[in-house]
Amino acid sequence: MPSLKAIKKRISSVANMKKITKAMNLVAASKLQKAKSRLDNVKPMYGDIRDLMDNIRAGISDDMNVPFAEEREVKNAAYIVLTSDRGLCGAYNALVSKEAFAFVEANTKKGVDSKIIAVGTKGWDYFRRRGKEIVMRCEGASEASSYTDAEVLGQKVSEMYKSGEVDEVYIIYTHFESVLAHIPYIEKLLPLKAASSEDFDPGAFAMSYDPDVSTFLEHAVPMYLNITIFGAMMESSVCEYASRMTSMDSATKNASDIVDDLTLDFNRKRQGIITQEITEIVSGANALQ
Repeated sequence: MPSLKAIKKRISSVANMKKITKAMNLVAASKLQKAKSRLDNVKPMYGDIRDLMDNIRAGISDDMNVPFAEEREVKNAAYIVLTSDRGLCGAYNALVSKEAFAFVEANTKKGVDSKIIAVGTKGWDYFRRRGKEIVMRCEGASEASSYTDAEVLGQKVSEMYKSGEVDEVYIIYTHFESVLAHIPYIEKLLPLKAASSEDFDPGAFAMSYDPDVSTFLEHAVPMYLNITIFGAMMESSVCEYASRMTSMDSATKNASDIVDDLTLDFNRKRQGIITQEITEIVSGANALQ
């Protein structure tokens, strides 16, 4: 049985930990609001560009020379995996990392070599320990992501695809549904998948290109990649803060429960010691009579 001093020391330790988790919960909540506001500001532009690209893809014919829409035999694939740089955010990193690894492994069994672009230390460490080839590592972009970070990634995958180093490009991130619902999501970036006829709006596609559609897409597709990657980074950032907030809230509640249980044990043990001392005093007094 632990002594009263040991129990009191543990109560103090858990109480201090509770203060830390409570502070982390408040910080995460504040950052969540800012990240959610940034995501809401990006979504309209992101949606407009996606709609534009849907119509453009639907209008691409086989006789057009569009490198980004070229279908090849898939031998190498690049995977942009978005995780966080820090832990203490529940199952956020584990879920997206496992989803990404399962997808990479499934393609590897088909004879496709994988090249990982790890955004976040946790994803880098996860794939490094499993022996995957990591061609690029980005730190600090998970919490303080900017459009410049997305441009760097977009330029990297564009060069890899155009040079023939990879034949497909995927991005794997966590999609934000709500504060309590975060879903790992896999999206194919390159080659541009053909849009269905239902997505094609002839009125929206009635446009002229200068000098031609191929040259236009040479500039439009990198911008499309950048904004898609940036949107994914924004969603992942929101999911990270939401997961950390709920995780720290749960940790704070657990710490409170532990303090309550330890306090009850402390009081019971102290009461037992007092009762024993009274019993010894009474027994000694009776023995003297």
